[in-house]
Amino acid sequence: MKKKDLEFFKKLLTGRLEDLLSQADDTVVGMTTQKETFPDPTDRASHESDRNFMLRIRDREHKLIKKIKAALERIDNGTFGLCETCEEDISIKRLKARPVTAQCIACKTKEEALEKALGI
Repeated sequence: MKKKDLEFFKKLLTGRLEDLLSQADDTVVGMTTQKETFPDPTDRASHESDRNFMLRIRDREHKLIKKIKAALERIDNGTFGLCETCEEDISIKRLKARPVTAQCIACKTKEEALEKALGI
């Protein structure tokens, strides 16, 4: 992969990582400072539902943070853009669509088909 492309992806991933980390800090502060009481059970249930939804989103973002850090490590060690399964180049088009990917489209498709067949 060209140095220019690596710099582009490193900048993209670093920016996304910074955004996610700042949002995570905001969530922690928001969750710890709200000590509201709700006399109406419906209001309480709505609040809990919103809170659980936010926690699910943050959990997904936490997983994405791990993937971004792994992608940045691959950039640093020179394996970014190589499929971990077949060791072929991952297309720039795929990397632009999903910069954290570690597999080419063919290997990812096979993996997803296997997961579907196994019911995972």
